[in-house]
Amino acid sequence: MIGNIISHYRILEKLGEGGMGIIYRAEDLKLKRTVALKFIRPHAIAGDEHRARFIREAQAAAALDHPNICTIYEIDEAEDQLFISMPYIEGVDLKKKIISGPMDFDAALNVAIQVAQGLEAAHRAGVVHRDIKSSNIMVAGEGQVKIMDFGLATIRGGPEISKLTSGIGSAAYMSPEQARDEAVDHRTDIWSLGVCLYEILTGQLPFKGNYDAAVLYSVLNKEPVPVSELRPSVPVGLERVVERAMAKDPDERYQDASELLGQLRMPDIDIEVAKPEARSRTSPESLQPSIAVLPFTDVSVKKDQEYFCDGIGEEIINALAKVEGIRVVARTSSFSFKGKIEDVREIGRKLKVDSVLEGSVRKAGNKLRITAQLTSAADGYHVWSNQYDRELEDVFAIQEEIAGNIVQAFRIDLSEKEKRAIEKVATKNVQAYDFYLRGREFFYLVDKVNLENAIDMFSRAIKSDPKYALAYAGIADSYSFIYMYTDCNEANLKKALEASEKALELDSELAEAHAARGLAVSLSKRYDEAEKEFETAIRLNPKLFEAYYFYARDSYTQGKLEEAAGLYEQACRVNPDSYQAAVLLAQTYRGLKFTKKAEKALERSLALVEKHLELNPEDIRALYMGAAAFVTAGNREKGLEWANRALSLAPKDPVILYALTCIFSLLGEVEKSVDHLEKALKAGFAHKKWIEIDSDLDAIRNHPRFKTIVSQLD
Repeated sequence: MIGNIISHYRILEKLGEGGMGIIYRAEDLKLKRTVALKFIRPHAIAGDEHRARFIREAQAAAALDHPNICTIYEIDEAEDQLFISMPYIEGVDLKKKIISGPMDFDAALNVAIQVAQGLEAAHRAGVVHRDIKSSNIMVAGEGQVKIMDFGLATIRGGPEISKLTSGIGSAAYMSPEQARDEAVDHRTDIWSLGVCLYEILTGQLPFKGNYDAAVLYSVLNKEPVPVSELRPSVPVGLERVVERAMAKDPDERYQDASELLGQLRMPDIDIEVAKPEARSRTSPESLQPSIAVLPFTDVSVKKDQEYFCDGIGEEIINALAKVEGIRVVARTSSFSFKGKIEDVREIGRKLKVDSVLEGSVRKAGNKLRITAQLTSAADGYHVWSNQYDRELEDVFAIQEEIAGNIVQAFRIDLSEKEKRAIEKVATKNVQAYDFYLRGREFFYLVDKVNLENAIDMFSRAIKSDPKYALAYAGIADSYSFIYMYTDCNEANLKKALEASEKALELDSELAEAHAARGLAVSLSKRYDEAEKEFETAIRLNPKLFEAYYFYARDSYTQGKLEEAAGLYEQACRVNPDSYQAAVLLAQTYRGLKFTKKAEKALERSLALVEKHLELNPEDIRALYMGAAAFVTAGNREKGLEWANRALSLAPKDPVILYALTCIFSLLGEVEKSVDHLEKALKAGFAHKKWIEIDSDLDAIRNHPRFKTIVSQLD
């Protein structure tokens, strides 16, 4: 075989073989690259139906494009033998990597995160691996992890012993549902990843036996030795991840790879334990370079360009967020330092980042001077700085240059997709951009007057640039928020639908447009359509907070509380300083009767809302959401104080009246609660679905007036 030419490949050397087939290193004579060819043994896909199914699944796997998945280049046939062409990866599989002993904690965590990222992408595309094991996970140079053999699991057959061509090596990783020969879904891969993580942490498999049937019996009937017994220094949080991933009941596991990935990235998986093998790190996120972009300072003569300065910082955050290899702190977190004089090293410590970007803007007529400096948070030394003296119309190029310089400073090689994403600008019209930035500033305040001001600014942006899709998305969100929070007139919802449709018509690849459309159609009770829009938004921009937040709200409204909790958790991870997501996560946990989780989430949400109100003392929404949270926590006095503050700022606001409905219900003051519900509905609050599912209203559900009120709603 060595030296033979098969199709357009020259076989160079044999790399290995197993029950399924033989793999070779080969030269692609057309594209002049080295590849790996896996020839499938004929008996492994005997029968036309099995063969056709294998080809279908391999084709589906070939569509996967992710840094942690080994891509399938093509499926071909030579002399009645199917083969698959894949990248040739110079590295070692996990099974071989741990022959000399278990991995240290941060290396194991790095591997688990990368595998979870690959599975997340595959599962989102509807592809389940079904044979995740340490020998199918390659670690290439510089720690890059690749999941191998997507699309090949189907030819391994079911778990019957006669079909286990890979022997104990496969049986040990099978989920209980696989062992019972039941239908499986993506959660079987989560189990198998849990087994792999157990293995690389301890150096041994959790389920053992001298033959396949014995191994499968252990999988079904025995509990593994705890990781901490085999390795006492393991962080508690990391051990919990392994245990939950390997829950025998699929419903008790992480329900998707995103949830698992989020848990792996949580700070409570503390690697900095007081053990000899511990590393000086606090979170797996430190595996990536991290940055906080502070709001740029307005040094213009009139000091009237604050919105413009904030907009530049936000645009740089958005650009960097499109680079997979960088962890970018959310806007609300980094902008909380606005106007404060604080040492960069202290900011880095508080935000847990390696670097901080600061800058200033001087705008005079059509002239623009922007300075930017990247500083190491570890020692306070400048990494890079520059000054740009340009025309106003060059602002987009300056933002792109700054983002590009940061990427270079972090020594990250951008993919073509990432380059296009950074280079893409929503508009080249400076006046339209200026109006859009003003609109965003109003939008963040989320009350009726400011939402109307936001719509006015977005409309002016569109007048300057009729093809400004992002401005249409802003209008859609503004009308949706007005419909949700202040005026349930169907005309507002209609305008939200029209604006979101126009945004997508102009740019079908704009994540913000899909999120805006998802919210609008969700409010129209077209839930299936909404979910598709949210999924698309997340696929286009996995770091878009609004996509997770709106999706969570959509799920909660439908009574899908577990799904809502997972999405609120993801929203909190994307934007750790969002008090809204934190408050609603705590409420969702209460609805699920997850008492301990609810208490922890409530404590966190109260800290966030207090922090937010320090900077924005008249934020009505923060006041009423915080008021309900304080009452839930047992602080009646503070809850009522905040509610009354909100009411004094906007005495006819329907959402504040609804918040008081919730507060009095939580306090057990049933008559007052129902009175305020009537007031809220008269003021314009009419969200029947939300009222029906809101756990804060459980105390008044059996009240006759409550039932009458709800029955009168559309």
